[in-house]
Amino acid sequence: MSTQNQSTQGDVYVSLEFTPNPNTLKYSVNRELLSKGAISFLTKTDAQSRSPLAEKLFDVPGICGVMIGKNFVTVTKTEDGDWDVVHKKTSSTIHDHLTESLPVVNASVESEEHKGGDSEIENKIRQILDQEIRPAVAMDGGDITFEKFEDGIVYLFLQGACSGCPSSTATLKMGIETRLREAIPEVTEVVSV
Repeated sequence: MSTQNQSTQGDVYVSLEFTPNPNTLKYSVNRELLSKGAISFLTKTDAQSRSPLAEKLFDVPGICGVMIGKNFVTVTKTEDGDWDVVHKKTSSTIHDHLTESLPVVNASVESEEHKGGDSEIENKIRQILDQEIRPAVAMDGGDITFEKFEDGIVYLFLQGACSGCPSSTATLKMGIETRLREAIPEVTEVVSV
């Protein structure tokens, strides 16, 4: 797993980045947390047995979502969560966890297979998402994964900062849908699940 031998990599640095979603913060780290993609956790139960780090972060009062990306962690707070508490405890939890060289996710989680089928169209959709769209949204602390392609409609799952973001509809329709329709004539619409 990518988090091994962290103690030989020097000090752990955690830096805060704001996202377009007012209820989500992104914490960039100087470590590789995942080899690719991102994994989203919506509850502590979901994180148990899958991600020791995400499970700890759900113990921070006010956190209702955690997403772990290649070199960042995104946390989403509840409407009544206090950013001062969330930020201070999230930053220290990530720092301490990585300093102790504890596993970020379990090895079986990182190797989870993609969703959807394996038709030529679905593979082309995944390729565009992985090469063009996911790296761009990861910069804002989010991720978008392919759910399925059915009757001309691409169903995508928005995670991290993308989930509930005020600009996600514009990104979905004007950005992603336009790009996929341009590259794949069979695509008529893109929707969030």
